[in-house]
Amino acid sequence: MNKRLCLLALAALAGSAFAGEQPLFNGKDLTGWDGNTSLWSVKYGVIHGETQPSTDNPKKSTLRHNTFLVWKDGMPGDFELHAKFRITSDWGNSGIQYRSKLESTGADGPIVSGYQADFESGQTYSGILYEEKGRGILAQRGQQVVVKPDPEDPKKIQKDVTGSVGVSKEIQDAIHIADWNDYVVIAKGNHLQHFINGKKTIDVTDEDPRGAKDGLIALQMHAGAPMVVEFKDIILKTDK
Repeated sequence: MNKRLCLLALAALAGSAFAGEQPLFNGKDLTGWDGNTSLWSVKYGVIHGETQPSTDNPKKSTLRHNTFLVWKDGMPGDFELHAKFRITSDWGNSGIQYRSKLESTGADGPIVSGYQADFESGQTYSGILYEEKGRGILAQRGQQVVVKPDPEDPKKIQKDVTGSVGVSKEIQDAIHIADWNDYVVIAKGNHLQHFINGKKTIDVTDEDPRGAKDGLIALQMHAGAPMVVEFKDIILKTDK
């Protein structure tokens, strides 16, 4: 994205600010959060998520399913969420769940479904809009999308790419590998936007009736290879 477009994205972000501001993490412990404390802890003032290698196959972690650290104190609908994240392991896949719901408690902790502001250690998924245990990828990085029910099969969706919010590679190039990045999620009605380090990554209007209007906020730990993910400075802005 060129300098002008980046400034326009930042201006749009600044104009979307909500009045109320609430920190979701106290920087000391996991008060207000629920998850598997053998995976999630607080180290050096940040939320630290870590999986261990399996004794049978060190390339795989012991995690049997995706699990989550769930914020317990609200189910916001319209909001602006700020968080800093980093993945310090060679492999990692994580995300910030929003407007989500608790499906069950599995062998390794809470299992959550819903919108996810995705990020990873790789080059493909950071910034996309994914719906965990739902409709899958709703927007690839750089896309402006309208999601609708498929007129031929209402159980499926139609994704109309109506524009671009930036070049995927340029957005990826601005993401700091193994270092802190700023993630912002803005949800207003059925309009959803993600930003990483000031660059808009997706812009989605979800016209499918299955699109959630409120729900849980949670942090993801992904099954697969052993990984380390960390979060800090988690701020929720609403009109309340």
